[in-house]
Amino acid sequence: MGLLDRIDGQKKLQALEAQPEVKEAAETKTEEFVEDPYLEVKRRIHTAIIDEMNKSGKTITDRDVMYRLVDDKVNDDEFMVPRIDREKVATQLFNDIMGYGPIEELVQNPAYSEIMVNGPDNVYVEEKGKLKLTDIKFRDEEHLMNIINRIVSNIGRHVDEASPMVDARLADGSRVNAIIPPLSLIGPVLTIRKFGKKPITAQQLLQFGSMTPDMLHFLEACVKGKLNIVVAGGTGSGKTTLLNVLSSYIPEDERIVTIEDAAEVQLKQNHVITLEARPANLEGKGAVTIRNLVKNALRMRPDRIIVGEVRSEETLDMLQAMNTGHDGSLTTTHANSPRDTVARLETMVLMSGMELPLRAIRDQISSAIDLIVQQSRLRDGTRKITSITEIIGMEGDVVSMQDLFVYETDGTVDASGKFVGRFRATGVRPNCLEKIKENGVTVNNEWFAN
Repeated sequence: MGLLDRIDGQKKLQALEAQPEVKEAAETKTEEFVEDPYLEVKRRIHTAIIDEMNKSGKTITDRDVMYRLVDDKVNDDEFMVPRIDREKVATQLFNDIMGYGPIEELVQNPAYSEIMVNGPDNVYVEEKGKLKLTDIKFRDEEHLMNIINRIVSNIGRHVDEASPMVDARLADGSRVNAIIPPLSLIGPVLTIRKFGKKPITAQQLLQFGSMTPDMLHFLEACVKGKLNIVVAGGTGSGKTTLLNVLSSYIPEDERIVTIEDAAEVQLKQNHVITLEARPANLEGKGAVTIRNLVKNALRMRPDRIIVGEVRSEETLDMLQAMNTGHDGSLTTTHANSPRDTVARLETMVLMSGMELPLRAIRDQISSAIDLIVQQSRLRDGTRKITSITEIIGMEGDVVSMQDLFVYETDGTVDASGKFVGRFRATGVRPNCLEKIKENGVTVNNEWFAN
């Protein structure tokens, strides 16, 4: 069938659906028939395609070639697919064979930042920071498992009852996590955190209201002035996005080593070495941890070390690197406040197995880290820097800190459902300004005016 025939068919369908009685009947039919009416036909076409490839002895990997083959089969009168539905059936079948099945359209839609499949019947997406349930469903658990297996096998991983969890990265950088029964009691669960093809820029963060120009100028000066910065926040709060923005201010003439579980930091500088941790193989061997990579990075003559996230024993090595001449290092961690960040860092250092007294750990933290940038996702879905806090040393056995910028809100919302709040400089002059100036970076005192 030609393209003009398909367009003509779609126009006729739209005209019919515009009639109230026809539209109501169609909606009632959708509610009554959950089962895909073309399920058996698609299975027969799928089998025919497999038989054809087996006879030729060739595996089709080219997407265009496969789509033409699927389209030819769907338009073959042998399978009796109504003309008006042929394009839809061909697309669904192609997505099942080569793509992500029913969630292919979600993966391709840039409006969705995360896709969460909770068993075959519940598919959620995150759009503009808010979760919403879609009407997309898989046929059954087997259908969902086939899609999961295709995703993880393409990147050299596997998932089964013996290894029911997998955490991996797609070719475009998107992160994939899958967990299946018997660990999951609701069926296979798939989570895809999509990786933006174009990283969010500092100007976009300003447009989104994530920070003020004064905060951005100060953070730029801090990066160029070689301060050690920790970006803290919860899951999905925008830590990696902010880390990308901050790392873009690192000068071109510096050697940068990035260390991550799944490579997400996107740097435009020329002299960048990207390292990625590796999980154990089927025999439980061959794992390369973040801690291994941090230790190795110290032998690579880095000017800057960027660790995507510290969450365990590698924290001690990161702090030691910051304390031994690798100024200007950046990392992120999960924490709800700057004070929680310090407490988490203490706990993670203890996970290294080193029996250090808390006073010694806090000394390391206070001397290594200059700034904690707290990133938060508010209940209205917006992501904001809720505080920029400087670590200024020790007072007795306590790490002493001072807020430089804060975000204040009383919980009221405007007509669009967004929180009404404001960013405020506390008026405190940072102690780190001297270090920034010593590295040849200009500072404007008006940034900190209350």
